[in-house]
Amino acid sequence: MSAGGGSPAKAILYAFLANLGIALAKLATAVYTGSGSMLAESIHSFADTGNQVLLFVGLKGSERPADEDHPMGYGKLSYFWSFIVALMLFSIGGLFSIYEGIHKLSSGTVINEAWIGLIVLGIAIVIESFSLAGALHEASLMRGTKPLMLWLKQTRNAEVVVVIGEDLAAIVGLIIAFAFLGLSYLTGNVIYDAIGSICIGVVLIVVAVFLVVRLQGLLVGKSAEPDVVASIDRLIADYDQIDSVLNTITLQMGPNVMLAAKISMQDSITIGEAIEVINGLERGLKAAHPEIKWCFIEPDNKD
Repeated sequence: MSAGGGSPAKAILYAFLANLGIALAKLATAVYTGSGSMLAESIHSFADTGNQVLLFVGLKGSERPADEDHPMGYGKLSYFWSFIVALMLFSIGGLFSIYEGIHKLSSGTVINEAWIGLIVLGIAIVIESFSLAGALHEASLMRGTKPLMLWLKQTRNAEVVVVIGEDLAAIVGLIIAFAFLGLSYLTGNVIYDAIGSICIGVVLIVVAVFLVVRLQGLLVGKSAEPDVVASIDRLIADYDQIDSVLNTITLQMGPNVMLAAKISMQDSITIGEAIEVINGLERGLKAAHPEIKWCFIEPDNKD
């Protein structure tokens, strides 16, 4: 799943520390100034902080060893908790922000000393940018030379994708909050602040929907990454005793992969020789791709 390492746990930690500090600062500022955009942003940051905890729970849960009830382990727990995080981003973050904006439109609450909120938002943008940079750094270690957008589309690492999505949504939301709170500050019209809160909610919902769609396939069951599948096919086909690869099936189970392959072998090979070839093939595949934890090779003459 990774080209040169990279740690999903580090990406989660960067985001957790950034969101917790920003959330506390935003909440204090929102209470003091009465800004709807700032309150929406504080709720968003607190939700993101809780989300990092859930992502970490899923990451550690996925590392539990297999048992009798779960013979292929708990790898998909990371997908489940990442999916829950996306739903929380949609509900707690997005819907609440829109509600708060609509409420502010009708309440006409006065914003006190909005310049304080602008300073806090500016600092939050810088901190959140560092968090995003940390997540992108871990992603770069995983993707190797693969372009970032292609990696985001193909990777089976749900935690890092969710963290990057959250960080991007947070930065866009902060910029929106800064712009609309600034308009309210310059014009004295609190409607701009309320509109900003609604816009932040829309951004969060869009990102949440993207993550839900992205995670849906992993929850249902998805093959290993395309370059891994292609490499597996090449490794099998390179064996002299194997005439052809009839079919390969891979299934991503969190950090691990299950492989089932049907191969056509030379007619002159004895059963004992076929066993030796298959055992050697399984060792070679696992050496080339350590993420392959289960390997089932079936010799046959047709698919």
